Amino acid sequence: MTHSTDATPFQFSEGALAEIRTLMQKFPEGRHKSAILRTLHLAQEENNGWLSIAAMDQVAQALSITPIEVYEVATFYSMYNLAPVGKYVLEFCHTGPCAIEGAERIVAYAQQKLGIRTGETTQDGMFTIKEVECLGACGYAPMMQVGEFYHEHLTEAKIDQFIDNCRAGNINKGTWRMH
Repeated sequence: MTHSTDATPFQFSEGALAEIRTLMQKFPEGRHKSAILRTLHLAQEENNGWLSIAAMDQVAQALSITPIEVYEVATFYSMYNLAPVGKYVLEFCHTGPCAIEGAERIVAYAQQKLGIRTGETTQDGMFTIKEVECLGACGYAPMMQVGEFYHEHLTEAKIDQFIDNCRAGNINKGTWRMH
């Protein structure tokens, strides 16, 4: 995955900084890096759903760690977006059980339906397709996660309905919510 070279400055809101300070109090001095996952989520939430270099640098500054320590974590996990994304990020599981149940066919259908490839965003900024590692719902394959919600036993008809609902502003929240 490539990283966008967006040079837009980033600053945490006061609310986010207060949450980061609270998080850091949960860890001993010198161990504030332990708050990195939530801090990265805060940065992504406040940066239109993705982590620019400026946002990651602010995470490093807030936690008093080096930028490379932040980059290592952000590039490892698929839950962090390293380039601008659409309003709806369709994360399709592509590991063994989902593949056996037709995930590749469903991803190809979604790509054709939306006119984009994996890693791309539709021109209207509504949808981004991602292929991710196991989402822990093997019994419900093929499946995708959109935000905090799982969409299971996917078919072409379910993809059509989901996309139509999103475009109509009547988003179906999914089968169940991740906790």
